[in-house]
Amino acid sequence: MPTYAAPGVYVEEVASTQKVLAAAPTAVTAFVGFTERFPTDDPGDPEGLAPRLVTSWSQFEASYGGFTPGAVLPLSVYGYFANGGALAYIVRVPNTAPSGEPSRRELPAADRALGLPLAVESLEPDADLTLRVTTQDTDEDGPSPFTLDVLQGLEVVESFPDLTLGSGKRNVATVVNDTSTKIKVEVLLESKTDLSGQLELLKPGLYPLEKAAPSAVPVTGRRFAGSESSRQGINGLAVADDVTIVVVPDLITAATKDDGTVDLNLWKAVQTALISHCEQNGNRMAVLDAPPGMTPQQIRDWRSDVAMYDSPYAALYYPWIKVENPIGVNGDAEVFIPPSGHIAGVWARTDETRGVWKAPANDTIRGCLDVAYGVTQNEQAVLNPIGINCIRPFGTRGIRIWGARTLASDSDWRYINVRRLFNMVEKTIADGTQWAVFEPNDVSLWEGIKRTLNAFLRGLWSAGALFGQSVDQAFYVKCDAENNPPESIDQGLLIVEVGIAPVKPAEFVVFRIAQHKQVAN
Repeated sequence: MPTYAAPGVYVEEVASTQKVLAAAPTAVTAFVGFTERFPTDDPGDPEGLAPRLVTSWSQFEASYGGFTPGAVLPLSVYGYFANGGALAYIVRVPNTAPSGEPSRRELPAADRALGLPLAVESLEPDADLTLRVTTQDTDEDGPSPFTLDVLQGLEVVESFPDLTLGSGKRNVATVVNDTSTKIKVEVLLESKTDLSGQLELLKPGLYPLEKAAPSAVPVTGRRFAGSESSRQGINGLAVADDVTIVVVPDLITAATKDDGTVDLNLWKAVQTALISHCEQNGNRMAVLDAPPGMTPQQIRDWRSDVAMYDSPYAALYYPWIKVENPIGVNGDAEVFIPPSGHIAGVWARTDETRGVWKAPANDTIRGCLDVAYGVTQNEQAVLNPIGINCIRPFGTRGIRIWGARTLASDSDWRYINVRRLFNMVEKTIADGTQWAVFEPNDVSLWEGIKRTLNAFLRGLWSAGALFGQSVDQAFYVKCDAENNPPESIDQGLLIVEVGIAPVKPAEFVVFRIAQHKQVAN
């Protein structure tokens, strides 16, 4: 309390004991896989392996490139944003190694008739060098000499003036090959070519040396899993606290063998690591893709005998979906891809339009042209009880997600929306009550905590997230002397019990219809 010595009017600010909780984000998806290129603007992450946030397809293209052969992730990210996703973290998994070949470039002549008269190669493999060609003014007859500068970044590391393509001691091959420590050159013109009528020899400009295509390297489950300390792979997402959904669409790229078969052991190893990561973080879910090309009987056997996952933090979808294939990718107009990215987009759209408590099912998938297998009602009756969510065509109603189950055997966590609602509530409470740490642990604090949580949960109930005709049926918050006895207070503990009744989806809608007959009085 301040001390007042002189008479007067004093105004004091009193902190409110009721805070307002803002719901934690629920639809932030992380994509783990392969990309065309990677951002190099972070000196602390020169290979672009750490998670990076993008908020649109155009931003993804600017940082990671577009559609490219041998990578499903760009198609998946495109489907995510098309279906309503707004926030995505990209985690690049390195799947190539430097070629070990020299960088090379053939320089064009000023006169197109001469074609590409000069070839330049780096002396070191995969060198990142740029050539600059400038023409020198001269009053002499014949072609003007040119200068060839070698740039590393923005710095000129070598310069060769007064060069020609003809014979003599200033021939470009003679000068450069005798003195350069960066490049070697080869004149591709025939020796008898007449250059006397040329004003310029090479076309002035900047010409980056082109690196040879990198070689593919095997990607193991360990590389997908990555590590938290190095900020790489699935476990590197530990630094992205707001991620709530994780997908690995490029698992098929890594698991496909040379003979075209799929390594199901690698498939299971990566998905197991993904589920483990989500369980350890406790606020995110894994969207799993079924292996490709399986019939309902095969996917049932695989789920029962191989992928014996039991987790409320994962959901499995079957079958694959057909989407438009961008020009230049594998040469086909349409292609089948894992559905996880598109599914994550539908989750985000459902959260935005209805709320995280609405099951992300019975909704269409934008951009989906067909499914790899048309699952029937009887076939789904076999798959649904073991947690396989089917994607099914319904004629004029389109292709819809027709399942909303997790992979948990515990009936309390059977539905995706229930698990995600609890994730959101837990994260919101954890983030929004940090102000209470180190406050005096007394009745005033207890009442302030209860008012804060009651206001937040009442808002959820009003929005339809909680079951019950009254707030007493929908939730309760208990924070009093009964669950905070003196010995608990002495240990520095504040115990708050929160119970909520989540709404669950009407998975089976049953109408009982009987024949009503008139009875004579």
